[in-house]
Amino acid sequence: MDGFNENSNEQQAQQPMGCLHRFSKTIKVVIIGGLILLLIIPIFMIENLISERGRTQEEAINEVSEKWSLAQTVNGPYLNIQYPVVTEDNGEKKVSIKDLILFPDELLINGQLKTEILKRSLYEVNVYQSELILKGSFSSEELIKSRIDMEQLQFDRAAICLNLTDMRGISEQISITLGDSVYVFEPGMDNRGIDNTGVHAIADLSELKNNKKLPYEVKIKLKGSQSINFIPLGKTTRVDLKANWNTPSFTGSYLPNNRDITEKEFSAQWQVLNLNRNYSQVMIDYTNSNIKNIDNSSFGVNFKIPVEQYQQSMRSAKYAILIILLTFGVIFFTEIMNKTRIHALQYLLVGLALCLFYSLLLSFSEHIGFNPAYLLSAALTILLVGGYMFGITKRKKTSLIMSGLLGVLYLYIFVLIQLETFALLAGSLGLFIILAMVMYFSKKIDWFNE
Repeated sequence: MDGFNENSNEQQAQQPMGCLHRFSKTIKVVIIGGLILLLIIPIFMIENLISERGRTQEEAINEVSEKWSLAQTVNGPYLNIQYPVVTEDNGEKKVSIKDLILFPDELLINGQLKTEILKRSLYEVNVYQSELILKGSFSSEELIKSRIDMEQLQFDRAAICLNLTDMRGISEQISITLGDSVYVFEPGMDNRGIDNTGVHAIADLSELKNNKKLPYEVKIKLKGSQSINFIPLGKTTRVDLKANWNTPSFTGSYLPNNRDITEKEFSAQWQVLNLNRNYSQVMIDYTNSNIKNIDNSSFGVNFKIPVEQYQQSMRSAKYAILIILLTFGVIFFTEIMNKTRIHALQYLLVGLALCLFYSLLLSFSEHIGFNPAYLLSAALTILLVGGYMFGITKRKKTSLIMSGLLGVLYLYIFVLIQLETFALLAGSLGLFIILAMVMYFSKKIDWFNE
């Protein structure tokens, strides 16, 4: 009886152990899944670090731009002419002054820009000094078409207005030659323009009553940073721009009709008609909607230095879970097929090495650019993980397989980051192939026996 009891107890003790052996692979998969969820924390921290560095870059650029001068938008010249309006209130007549805006018949802008690079810590900001010549003419033709009573308009106190984004960019006194007269601009708008920032000059433009054309010319020396834009106020607006910059980005509502970009400089020409925009040459009692239409018609060129390492680093970090998942999967299959025991802590250390790749990528890319940084970070990570796997398994083949897999994965992610039009297609096909390979190898495993 005692021998029978002993055998019975041994069988009972072996039953739970046998059950654990039977489901050991499932338990290991659950543990690996928990480790992957745990690694989301450092990945999230790295993504926050990338975002923070991107914000630091923007702050540095804005700080330099504010001290030099902001991006400039040239809006003008145009005329602000006042006229009286008589109203009655309880039999009492009241006279109020209204504003009328008259845009030029022609606006011809010729600009020469000289750019230079300013540095703030690791970051570079492109600034420029420009010499602009604005030419054209004013006439009362559009006033007559609009059936405006010319006698009511106060031509003797008309304001010539020129709006600029940042007044600190003005390098020299600005004057305008209008007909046979020269007028010096005064700072501010004195509530006479469609924008609050700029310069104005009070002039006697009584000659417009006789439907006479008044030619004008304005010379401006203007500093700015990152971009320069223009508003097409003329019936015909033509802009001819040249700068010593070889990577211009043309922005706004209109692209240049002609452009010539060389290794050292570019030139571009725009032509915009009044039919191309959503406002007329004469504006009476203009509203915020009218002003918005004017602002939306701007066009120009962006001189921003192309810095995409933070955006590309963030895009690569989005694939971190995929790389960790596939790497853990290969380690797991290697463990099962080679009958090697790999501890959960060793899985975690490999996962942390894969997370460290993105920190290396971010720090290197700030100094040597994204592409060299990606190559260097990937090489260091592959060497680290491959060497660690060799130390664990003592098998050169396993280490080479792991290194080769990581190399293929990093190459795949790099190609996805570079693609734009076909990124979704390439990503979907790649994931389909990866899933097919996982399914193929998983069917060779006996999941219910040790």
